[in-house]
Amino acid sequence: MKTVSALLHSQPGRYEPTEVDLDGPRRGELLVRMVAAGLCHTDDHVAVGDSPAFRLPIAGGHEGAGVVVEVGPDTPGWAEGDHVVLCFTAVCGECRMCSTGQQNLCDLGGRLFTGARLDDPTSFRMSHRGRPVVQAHGVSALSRHTVVDVRSAVKIDPDVPLERAVLVSCGVATGWGSVTRMSDARAGDVVVVMGVGGVGTNSVQAACAIGARAVIAVDPVEFKRETAVRFGATHTAATMAEGTAIARSLTQGQGADATIVTVGVVDGNHIAEAVDSIRKGGTVVLTGTGGMRQGGIPINTTMFTVFQKRLQGALFGGCNPRWDIPNLLAQYAAGTLELDALVTRTYTLDQVAQGYDDMKAGTNIRGLVLFE
Repeated sequence: MKTVSALLHSQPGRYEPTEVDLDGPRRGELLVRMVAAGLCHTDDHVAVGDSPAFRLPIAGGHEGAGVVVEVGPDTPGWAEGDHVVLCFTAVCGECRMCSTGQQNLCDLGGRLFTGARLDDPTSFRMSHRGRPVVQAHGVSALSRHTVVDVRSAVKIDPDVPLERAVLVSCGVATGWGSVTRMSDARAGDVVVVMGVGGVGTNSVQAACAIGARAVIAVDPVEFKRETAVRFGATHTAATMAEGTAIARSLTQGQGADATIVTVGVVDGNHIAEAVDSIRKGGTVVLTGTGGMRQGGIPINTTMFTVFQKRLQGALFGGCNPRWDIPNLLAQYAAGTLELDALVTRTYTLDQVAQGYDDMKAGTNIRGLVLFE
């Protein structure tokens, strides 16, 4: 069939709605009519060239939700009409990582960068003018229709609006898990969240949920700081110097128990500021990225060692998609997780480039593309 997808034709470049040819689903695959897709900084890292492309063009988008309209042959457990959240970290359920409760680190992850079928790196589901099209993270959520491997989809309760379920596909789960799974923060702790956009705002929610006595939201954008307060932040600061001073004032000079780095474009100085903000034995969770070419952290390694600080990377917040996506949506249904207020503005697929511009301008917490 033919469909329309947001393609990146060059690096650097901009995502452009483009008609593509899309294969029907094979065994173990689903044809999904997309309902909503989130605009996340990860895709923009590819557009600006921070993250190198395996090949071009790329059909962008990795945060998405939709309805199954066709199931590939010999694919039990799935049916037309199923509601799904796409998963940019495919889950095989069999490798060491999956078997030890770390589905976000599934061995299939390395194959997703090819944008081809997981079991055949030479086979692509999309094409444009006869050329293979890479599916971002194996899902290409910014498409009116997409075909995905069942290992990249999570079936959800159809009563949950897909315009909200889409948010747990990446941003919400990543921010939430960065606190609850990766930081070791607990009730009574002081938590700093560095960067309170579409991911960091959910770290604020999570820190409140675990009973942190202080949640310090740091962001240079006043709108984002004000939004963080509505999500439970007890203090705000425009700079990490200010945020660190607040943390120390609350801890007899010790510093935060945990700092979550959810800046959209991370560099080594951000990480160094975060390390400086935590107490002895504290943890920095590095969730944001700066692209594959970023490197170097200007920290004093001796002080890092003798103060026994910890720098912890976090992919998808350390969440297990098969459990955490439905669980977060259950919390939303129960009223204990806020999703509605995360959506600042919605766009059509034709407005996708404007959506990324607004994200970089700091005017959105989360922008969504809604499909007619």
